[in-house]
Amino acid sequence: MGDDYGNGIQQYPGRRIYIMYHGTTMVNAQKILHEGFRCSSDGMLGPGVYVSRSKEKASRYPLNAGGQQLAILKLSVKVGKVKRIDYQGHPLQKTWHQHGYDTAWVPANCGMVSSGLEEDCVYDPSRIRVLEIFPN
Repeated sequence: MGDDYGNGIQQYPGRRIYIMYHGTTMVNAQKILHEGFRCSSDGMLGPGVYVSRSKEKASRYPLNAGGQQLAILKLSVKVGKVKRIDYQGHPLQKTWHQHGYDTAWVPANCGMVSSGLEEDCVYDPSRIRVLEIFPN
């Protein structure tokens, strides 16, 4: 599959699975492995679990780890119905889930994030499965 999520037309909604990554501390990575993800209460795309298909993007998190050992989780994500959010102030930027979407997607180099790397927000943590944990 290409670099994007296609034209938005889905023949089999909810069946697409992507490899994505999430950066955190090693302690939290172990907790996520055993207990699952917890949604952030808010963020650029509202509540959900923030992940990326870019391992480089994930490797930059968490921002303030205070010297703790860092980790990157390799994930299998069932994206479901995806909403493209490609500019600040998008009318569904924080409300996409209320409009029937499972995942919000910020494409690479669209101006939403300073790194220019893509980002996703998955509303339901049960759509995410941890495949592997890497030291970062």
